[in-house]
Amino acid sequence: MKKLRISLVARREMKGYVFLLPWLIGFVAFFLVPLVQSVWYSWHDVKVTANGLKMIWVGWDNYTYIFQGDTVFVEQLSNFFTDAILRLAVVLVFSLVIAMMLNQPLKGKGVFRTLFFLPIIVVSGPVLERLVNEGATAVPLIESYGVNGIVEAMLPPMLARPLSSLFSQLILVLWYSGVPILIYMTGLQKIDSNLYEASMIDGANGWVSFWKITLPALRPMILINGVYTLVFLATTGLNEVIATINERMFSDSSRGGGYGIASAMAWVYALCLAVALIALLLLTKERKGKQIAIQKTGEQIAIERMHAERAKNMKRKGGKKHGR
Repeated sequence: MKKLRISLVARREMKGYVFLLPWLIGFVAFFLVPLVQSVWYSWHDVKVTANGLKMIWVGWDNYTYIFQGDTVFVEQLSNFFTDAILRLAVVLVFSLVIAMMLNQPLKGKGVFRTLFFLPIIVVSGPVLERLVNEGATAVPLIESYGVNGIVEAMLPPMLARPLSSLFSQLILVLWYSGVPILIYMTGLQKIDSNLYEASMIDGANGWVSFWKITLPALRPMILINGVYTLVFLATTGLNEVIATINERMFSDSSRGGGYGIASAMAWVYALCLAVALIALLLLTKERKGKQIAIQKTGEQIAIERMHAERAKNMKRKGGKKHGR
């Protein structure tokens, strides 16, 4: 009987599927049926009666009502994505700066990592909501000096509102940076130090090395952190869109609520979030035709430089012979 031979690539792929298997089983067992039900509810006017759910087919009327009859949900949806873009940029930049600082050789590095990651574990659920209600997530100096009032007076409402919202919850936004910092540090530790030495020999300063070596090497990490942060902001309990969906779910269908309207709102929100994630993927995707120098090792760069110097010496020798 012949033994079944499996290639190395196939074995690696099988390991990946094995790790995904628990998630797939959980998704099919607990999430697939509710997802299909929510799609079915979104096409009906669902009423809760003593005999159970009574559903009346309305087609796309629930979706039409969201964009034409309901003014609150569309405005909250627009405000959320405007705020999310600004907060996402702040989290990505702040976490990258902190990760580069912690990647330097300093004492007590593990303590600083714990301090930045601890709020993600401790502050969650009711604790986070209580802190927001008490105003503990805002910077006191911003409120005492009236920065929000100055921003609202100088900028148009479209820009002033997200900036004021960011300043009022700046500490909360920075608390979201715990996981991105750890992911960035993982990427930074994988960069070959020979690349920085070669760039210094060629005359590049730290700023050039950051744009040409560090940032291209962290492109996959930027995508992971962007997806994580955007999904985290979209699913947090402080999200006004989710609060509105929950409120409409338990309200009367005659007043623009019910399971049908709530399900339609949830799917519109999910589709908008999917579009945002696709846009983030396209922005961080590596463009074809451009080979990133970070993929090369320090030895390859040294070998290429040696061959280039040999070629220059050969041209010089050839030019001297012709001159004679």
